[in-house]
Amino acid sequence: MESGRDLGPQPLLGILAKHGLSATDLVRASDEQLTHKMVARAVQGRRLTANTMGKVVRALNRRAESAYVSNQLFTYAPARKSAADDPPSG
Repeated sequence: MESGRDLGPQPLLGILAKHGLSATDLVRASDEQLTHKMVARAVQGRRLTANTMGKVVRALNRRAESAYVSNQLFTYAPARKSAADDPPSG
């Protein structure tokens, strides 16, 4: 059964296979702080934030020399940031 966070394998998995790429390839291609854990969560369908999704998309496009957009890689919209994630104001 899928919970609100676990959405099952994502199209990203097939796209990585199509290009013969691994999580390591994306991490190395990224000039941002993209980790193996982030890529693993993306492939498995763990709900990501828009920021993390963007890092995955940009790394894939850089490595595969392509122009994918997030809705081609993921079957869901990014997680919304909660107010608890914001630093205290004042």
